Amino acid sequence: MPGSYTQVSALTEKHFMPKVHDQIFDSNIVARRLKKGGRYKKTPGGTSIVIPLNYAMASASAWYQGSEDLNITDNDVICAGQVEWAQLHAAVVISGLDRLINAGPQQVLSFVQQKIEIAKKTMMDKLGTGIFSDGTDSKSIVGLRDWVATDQTVAGLSQTTNTWWAGQVDSTTTTFGLSALQTGYTLCCIDNMKPTLGVCTRAILNRLWGALQPQQRFTDSETASAGFSNIMFNQVPVVFDSYCPANHFFFLNEDNLGLHYHPERDIKMMPFADVVGNDVQVAQIYWMGAFASYNNRTHFKASALSA
Repeated sequence: MPGSYTQVSALTEKHFMPKVHDQIFDSNIVARRLKKGGRYKKTPGGTSIVIPLNYAMASASAWYQGSEDLNITDNDVICAGQVEWAQLHAAVVISGLDRLINAGPQQVLSFVQQKIEIAKKTMMDKLGTGIFSDGTDSKSIVGLRDWVATDQTVAGLSQTTNTWWAGQVDSTTTTFGLSALQTGYTLCCIDNMKPTLGVCTRAILNRLWGALQPQQRFTDSETASAGFSNIMFNQVPVVFDSYCPANHFFFLNEDNLGLHYHPERDIKMMPFADVVGNDVQVAQIYWMGAFASYNNRTHFKASALSA
């Protein structure tokens, strides 16, 4: 048979499945939850994002009797934290050759559209990484390992000096156990505030599953309907996130977390532009925003749990 085609393959097209199957992106539930509803906060401008904070009680308060002189000494009770904008991009690069080959009736899937979708997923991957970051990348959003800490300076405020700005942290417990999780949960329960989400690694979630009695393995229908497995602990859904660092478990109060975004940079794609001197077109996709915690003491982090 001359050439590489048989008499059948020379007359028959290949069958391409009409979908690109993802082999790289992983569970990213915290980023997805933060991009829903009131947690995703449109912030249309400003040099930075300022968080007003009540950090002290009024000192001029006491029981009194009759006409005695009252304490009217004023004291500062409000300060503010400041979070800076972070910028993220992904470039979509298309050569003229690739664009022209993937055209006409021979096109099964749009090469350009698939490249755009993968670039957007890559940006969500970067957001997921940033949400759990520890400040190593100074250009990234401030991550949970800095917010939920006791020794960091976040939003311009030292957690060492201002202990009310520290998170609830257990860095000494190494053996996984329900009692350690219960202690962390109760530390976050302040007034009517309590954790709304538990986040850990796959390995730790498997340990939690094994530790709970079968009748206690209830799941949260809202989280499950989004396609994520979860286990309930004190009526709080616990999930694994692939961006959660090894040996970590978090209890988060999502009412005190916000992913701020600029409406003109909400994973927004700019038009394709020709590259001077090359048969190439490039389009940039941009996101600009900040990740902020408004009350660090309502979050818990265990950082040394073995799975």
